[in-house]
Amino acid sequence: MAHNFRSDVPIDWCPGCGDFGIVTGITQALTELDLDPNEVAVVSGIGCSGKTPHYLNIAGVHTLHGRSIPYAAGVKLSNPGLKVLVTGGDGDLLSIGAGHFVAEGRRNAGLKIILYDNEVYGLTKGQAAPTMALGMKTKSLARPNILSKINPIALALAAGYTFVARGFSFDTKQLKEIIKKAIAHEGSALIDVLQPCPTYNNINSMDWYRQRVYKLDEDKSWDPVISTNDEKAALEKYQKAYAKSLEWEERIPTGIFYQNLTIPSFTKRLDKVVPNYLKNPPAKQQIADSTGHTIVDPFNTFSEKVVEAL
Repeated sequence: MAHNFRSDVPIDWCPGCGDFGIVTGITQALTELDLDPNEVAVVSGIGCSGKTPHYLNIAGVHTLHGRSIPYAAGVKLSNPGLKVLVTGGDGDLLSIGAGHFVAEGRRNAGLKIILYDNEVYGLTKGQAAPTMALGMKTKSLARPNILSKINPIALALAAGYTFVARGFSFDTKQLKEIIKKAIAHEGSALIDVLQPCPTYNNINSMDWYRQRVYKLDEDKSWDPVISTNDEKAALEKYQKAYAKSLEWEERIPTGIFYQNLTIPSFTKRLDKVVPNYLKNPPAKQQIADSTGHTIVDPFNTFSEKVVEAL
């Protein structure tokens, strides 16, 4: 039976905001994958994108600015069976949260990070976000942006994400398919979603994107998947993905840039050093009796280490 993944909470984003398309892509992807709502969780930070958990019929947490990734990593590592989504803006994930963004690429814990990329801080009156180009001036800025931009695709590739993709919020059909593939992917995924902010960004509008975006798989020879331990072939696909990540302005590629199936997830790595981790993860361990009193004795747990230290 198909589940309704859209909650009854009214959406209060501005008319024309690209966030609507992202939520539609998420709900359609979850529905078509026929997932049990109890198998999925979503974690967000602060900003317009931070409201996403309120609009989804799954377990969700609205956390702190820039801290959604470490929180989500805790959720995933305590219960590795969950599909864990992270929804955050470019200012949230790539400014104050940039260190966590890079760390998750190294970890490859299995988070599905959906980056709402509109080049501005939409909730706080349109300041320049890390994805805005040097010298760009939107209607919300008193003067041109004085900082260089971050390329989310290139950064994700460099950090070690094993699934790297880009979507467009007004192409929900393609976005839905990308999200489905990201959820099915075992490792960590980054989906950079280009979206207009009609309130504060008058340059990167829906029409501006429509005139430029194209799909990588229009080239029938495009194959971003690495499924064997052929180092030479893997390097070639990585380099091609990086080269495509640099395309902007006149032609902007969307689709899957890179997917590496040969790198084990962090949960599998943990299972090799923590006995029975996957069979009995922290979320499934009994820590209290029927009355709610703890059954964990920290002294006994750490006594051997305490004795050794002494």
